[in-house]
Amino acid sequence: QVQLVESGGGLVQAGGSLRLSCAASGRTFSTYAMGWFRQAPGKEREFVADITWIGYNTYYASSVKGRFTISRDNAKKTVYLQMNSLKPEDTAVYYCAAALRYSSRTYSPKEYNYWGQGTQVTVST
Repeated sequence: QVQLVESGGGLVQAGGSLRLSCAASGRTFSTYAMGWFRQAPGKEREFVADITWIGYNTYYASSVKGRFTISRDNAKKTVYLQMNSLKPEDTAVYYCAAALRYSSRTYSPKEYNYWGQGTQVTVST
């Protein structure tokens, strides 16, 4: 079992920044990758970014590339999502997820085994 707890969401003006955190506990040594997804009202959950637990390989959705940065602190078992130059269309509930097995499709929610409860990010105009 892997438990994930997100924090850091909130209300920010367009152009501002937020940093989300995802604290992992449990069998984190068996985790292949950690991902961030988001879901806006009435829309499907979409991929934002992911990072492998070994190798520090990262991958970003085109909509956030250059503005968002995913990183991790192994000692703290925490994954971060630094979000800069935020836009109103970034408004969503952001979820952290853990994938236990290797996958070349870590942009798909189906590849993830555990999910956090989500944290709301609202970007105002």
